Amino acid sequence: MEKKSRKKKRKVAPKKPVIAIIILAAAAVLIMGLMFFRRTKETVGEAEVQKTAAVTRQSITSELSSSGTLQAKDTYTITSLVEGEVISANFEEGDQVVEGQVLYEIDPSSIDSELTSATNSLTRAEKSYSNAQKDYSEAASEWSGNTYKATETGYIKNLYIEKGDKVSNGSQVADIYSDAFMELRVPFLREEAAAITVGSNAIVTLTGTGEQLPGMVSIVSSMDETLTGGRLVRYVTITVSNPGGMTTSMAATAEVGEFVCSAEGTFTVSVDKSMNANFMGNGSVEVANVLVNEGDYVTEGTPIFSITADSAEDLLGSYEDAVEQAEENLENAQNKLESTQDSLENYTITAPISGEVIQKSVKAGDNVSRSGSSETTLAVIYDLSALTFEMSIDELDIQNVKVGQRVEVTADAYEGQTFTGTVTNVSLQSSYSNGVTNYPVTVTLDETGDLLPGMNVDGTIIIDEAEDVLTIPVDSLMRGNRVYVKDSSVTESVDGVPAGFRAVEVTTGLTNDEFVEIVDGLSEGDEVYVSESTASSAAVRPVGPAGGPTGGPGGGPGGGGPGGRR
Repeated sequence: MEKKSRKKKRKVAPKKPVIAIIILAAAAVLIMGLMFFRRTKETVGEAEVQKTAAVTRQSITSELSSSGTLQAKDTYTITSLVEGEVISANFEEGDQVVEGQVLYEIDPSSIDSELTSATNSLTRAEKSYSNAQKDYSEAASEWSGNTYKATETGYIKNLYIEKGDKVSNGSQVADIYSDAFMELRVPFLREEAAAITVGSNAIVTLTGTGEQLPGMVSIVSSMDETLTGGRLVRYVTITVSNPGGMTTSMAATAEVGEFVCSAEGTFTVSVDKSMNANFMGNGSVEVANVLVNEGDYVTEGTPIFSITADSAEDLLGSYEDAVEQAEENLENAQNKLESTQDSLENYTITAPISGEVIQKSVKAGDNVSRSGSSETTLAVIYDLSALTFEMSIDELDIQNVKVGQRVEVTADAYEGQTFTGTVTNVSLQSSYSNGVTNYPVTVTLDETGDLLPGMNVDGTIIIDEAEDVLTIPVDSLMRGNRVYVKDSSVTESVDGVPAGFRAVEVTTGLTNDEFVEIVDGLSEGDEVYVSESTASSAAVRPVGPAGGPTGGPGGGPGGGGPGGRR
């Protein structure tokens, strides 16, 4: 009971920190309210000034600008493809040269031997090709019908082949004998023999019978031989037609013109030899059938034996291969000669373009050398008939640039002067830097005036032009091609359109960074709402509070010029 009564008597202290917090919170609310009231008042005050612009008629131009450095229309660096001493260089820096004019001559002696060798190689290749073609034609004729034909006229004394044999190049086929013509070999005095020519007519007298036969000189030896008594003679061979009955045991003398032989001689048959197979390659042909017998009389071209079809194909194939190889060698020789001749032309260096010599680095008497792939600059020529420069255009704008567009050009060196040029090339060889892709556009100046290569210039490409058209500032155009036109009868904001304005749909034309062409929807003199971004424009003027609150809905223009335009 005592504890309970003591508790009732205890005094509770006041909660001062809680009260302080409540007081501070109330003060903060009051301050925030005052700030809100003040901001609202300021906003209302600002709304008292609205920005508008009049629809005006003017010319509008869409442009793209960039800077560059002037270059000659064409620049050529003269180098040499060969080495040697410069024997002539008849021009100087500052000279005007024309295309094809000889600038340098380099001593060509080092290539003369190569040219001679290439010419001789071509001659040999042409002869080899001709022989290969001839061999093929002869083989095709000789083996026509898949038969091997006699190469001599006479009787077959011996036959060395039979069916199934393999006949290789050089194999003995048969012995051919013919006494239809006989040959008489007799000596004449050296001086007389020297006067006798092949083809001369002769008279042959048979020893014993005295019968005389006509003959013809077929061989005149040029070797001196000595007869009994020390007479120097040369032997002459005379061919005589055998009238029948002549044998190799018979002797005779001969006369050629006024010359008489120094001794008699004996006859030999004109044909008594071995007939051997003659064809290309190391292979062989198989005898299908023998077409003649021993004792048969054959003439040149008479079929001796036939060969199998496979053998004929392989045989002619070897001749065809030889022709193809010879043709390939001929082409290589021709190419080598042409290449050498081209190299010879390189020893005379001509001007590749017409223009002015800007630099001459090598003179007559100097030696030109080449080290690996490096080349020595001999001279530099500029074609100054025109000047060009390159503009770098952003990827967003390049689609608007076309060859033939007019370009206005200004130069730092000639302040106040404007030159004109033309877009002559739009390259697709882009470059990428700092997240932006740019394309090079080449501009050629119409007139160069006093401009020189290396000068810095600024170019403005005229993308499009429109004259005497209705325009408004670009920031007057809202999304959806809407424009807010001043209308004092509108006292309240409707659908986001500020009080004092009404929305009008317009048709736009040309656009640049400042103005938009109005094709339809507005009339000259109409006042339109302008967002704050162009408030400082000369075309914009403030109006009274009837214009409604500042910063109309729409958030800016519905369209504008591409990046880089002016």
